[in-house]
Amino acid sequence: MDVKNCKGCGRLFNYMYGPQLCPACADDLEKKFQNVKEFLRLNPKASLKDIAEVNEVSTKQIRQWVREERLSFTEDSQIAMECEMCGGKVLTGRFCAKCKANLQNGFNNAVRPKGVAVAPKKNTRDKDKMRYLER
Repeated sequence: MDVKNCKGCGRLFNYMYGPQLCPACADDLEKKFQNVKEFLRLNPKASLKDIAEVNEVSTKQIRQWVREERLSFTEDSQIAMECEMCGGKVLTGRFCAKCKANLQNGFNNAVRPKGVAVAPKKNTRDKDKMRYLER
């Protein structure tokens, strides 16, 4: 366990993992997140600037919540993030649906490369059974 200064208020606290915020600042940030989430539910077409001003959070923090997939925007929203791979429209997360699919296929191919056949499992079930001789 480390002792660090809180990025929010500067107080010392016992740091274990995650963002470098003391428990009080972490609770405050979570309350702000809930407020932003509720505001977006009631005002799905609000601009990023309006969301930030009304809820007293930075646009950077809102973008972080979107990248973490904690917040998402509707299709008709004027706010959209850019995909980190292709620059396309992203409503939540870091990648668009097309790039996510490509990444997933790449990971699947890395685990099981093309051209390598997977041997079928042999049925060893009968082999392990106990046999009785009839008298």
